[in-house]
Parts: sequence; structure tokens; C-alpha cells
Amino acid sequence: MRIVPISAFNDNYIWLIAPDHTAQARIQHARGVLIVDPGDAAPVLAELRRHHLTPLGVLITHHHYDHTGGIRPLLKAYDFPVYGPARCNTPALSHPVREGDILSLGAGIQLHVLETPGHTHDHVVYHGGGALFSGDTLFAGGCGRLTEGSAAELYASLQRIARLPDDTRVYCAHEYTLANLRFAMQVEPDNQALRGRLDRTRRQREKGQCTLPSTLREEKLTNPFLRCHLPAVHAAAEAYAGRALDSPEAVFAVIRYWKDRA
Repeated sequence: MRIVPISAFNDNYIWLIAPDHTAQARIQHARGVLIVDPGDAAPVLAELRRHHLTPLGVLITHHHYDHTGGIRPLLKAYDFPVYGPARCNTPALSHPVREGDILSLGAGIQLHVLETPGHTHDHVVYHGGGALFSGDTLFAGGCGRLTEGSAAELYASLQRIARLPDDTRVYCAHEYTLANLRFAMQVEPDNQALRGRLDRTRRQREKGQCTLPSTLREEKLTNPFLRCHLPAVHAAAEAYAGRALDSPEAVFAVIRYWKDRA
């Protein structure tokens, strides 16, 4: 797969997925593309028309409008299936997906569905071909807010994602990396891998570059929400909470609370 970001709103990324048959292939050479979380139709339509592309389908991770608001305008211009969580209340959804589903989407693209509640009750992620489309569950350097679900749900969802291969490339839905890593430094100021990543990310953002994808290996080394089982993160959470914490799940709940107020 070749995966290309389209910027939307202030910090959203809409992802285009196209077949990549050679190392030199460009998205312009692919007639059909998949679209992940099109919150805004305008930049997607511009990209499709500029490169003479046709949507093969849309993948939704959850129901929030900044991930779904562009679907109806796109359907007015093109005919395509819309895949999304069975619990999603988006009227345009035509192909509900559930835990364990495998989507064969043409041109050799196959994606597996994981249900990952926490940010919302209906959230799913898609993984395959070495890529993870994580929506608002896992961010580069962070994780989603608890808008509907519980800390226990989101922690369990992140643990499931963490069991995917370390070289999995993470394509999340927002450019939050710099802010997330700045917070992570409050949690682990002595983490040298984190310090190096923060420096690289600052340079990228100064140039206006996208900081994605990351990899799960990088997230496990620098993302505090995937490191709640480690002594340094546990100690930082206890210091912030002012009390003893008896489990990584309890550490996660404190870190998420801390981030919300940072």
C-alpha cells in the first residue's frame, strides 16, 4: 500500500490508501483509492480530481463529525461503500464492521478490524499490510480523550494494539505529536529516546512536515500511555496523584487525567 495524508481543519489527517506495486509507485498512478475518516470533503475532492482518482470506499474509525462529515458530499460525487463500526450512528454507513472482520478491498489490500472502545463506545481500528489506522485511539506520543468510554476500556484497547508487531506503522487522525511529546517529557524527563524524538519532531514541525507515521516500536519507547507498566511512569503517576497506585491500569487513568489538565 501507498498511504498519503490529506490535511483537514486545523490538525486532522485524512488518509488515502492506494495499491503500491513497485517501490517507485506514486499515488497518481493508482486509479482507485480508499479514504480513511474524511471529516471534510473539500480537500479530498481536490486531491481526487487533481490526480484523476476514484474512491474504492471509505473507512470510518468512529462517529465524530471531524471523521465523518465529508462522507455525504463525497457520495454526491461518487458511488462507493462506506465501512465503519456497527455501533456507529452515521446514516451513510453501508457496510458495518465488527471485531475480527477481515476486509478485502481490492488490489491486494486486506485490513483486519479491531474494536477499540474508550475514546468513543464505537471506535474501531484497521490494520494490515504493516499499517495501523488508529483514528483517535492511539496517537503519536499519546492517546484519545475519554469522550464516552472509561479509562479501563481505553487502556485495554491500547494493550491490544500494543500486541501488534513492533514495526507496524501508525497512521492516526491528528497532528498532535509535538504537544503529546511535550507532555510525555513531564512524565519521563529522563527518557533519552523520548528526548531525541521530541527534538526530531520539533524540527519537522518547524518545516511544516507531517510527523506520521510512527511505529509501534517508537510508541513503546516514548508514549507514556503504552508505558504504564514501567517503574518510571508508575512513580510519576503516583507523585502526581499523591497516592499509591496498585496497577498499570490505575497508572493509565492518572496519566490520562494529568494530560487532560496539562
